[in-house]
Amino acid sequence: MHALSDLTADIHAPILGSRLLRWDDEAACAACAATLATRPALADAYVELHGPLGAGKTTFVRHLLRALGVAGRIKSPTYAVLEPYELPGLVVSHFDFYRFNDPREWLDAGFRELFANPGLKLAEWPENATGVLPVADLRLFIEPQPDDSRAVLAQAGTPRGLELL
Repeated sequence: MHALSDLTADIHAPILGSRLLRWDDEAACAACAATLATRPALADAYVELHGPLGAGKTTFVRHLLRALGVAGRIKSPTYAVLEPYELPGLVVSHFDFYRFNDPREWLDAGFRELFANPGLKLAEWPENATGVLPVADLRLFIEPQPDDSRAVLAQAGTPRGLELL
């Protein structure tokens, strides 16, 4: 098991603010996602999700996408790397860099252009794309606890991230 300090050790981006949360169960995760979905700044934010396998990164994204109005199946982009969603007035790009191992993939896939365009970007396993990703507006470090709850450290890396906190 990782400690939150272990998960954040390799992140050198600025921290403008932070908040420590606890999700006692999946309902608490869903409530946090629903609250975040109400923030106007989310529409053009870049959010990173950190944590070990099984921490709840994809679960949080699913709850967030549902709260934003995505209907139908929400797939994990583990194999495709990217799952796009289009909502009225909002484009969402959900990335999973778990299998990402070559920065050239970033350029070849057109991710630079996606990140330059408006819309919400959600990235799981961003540490596997270090050096090519922009500074995250919001970073969520999710740590499973022995009682199956989650300790979550939310860090704002930009003024937009502060709005999201």
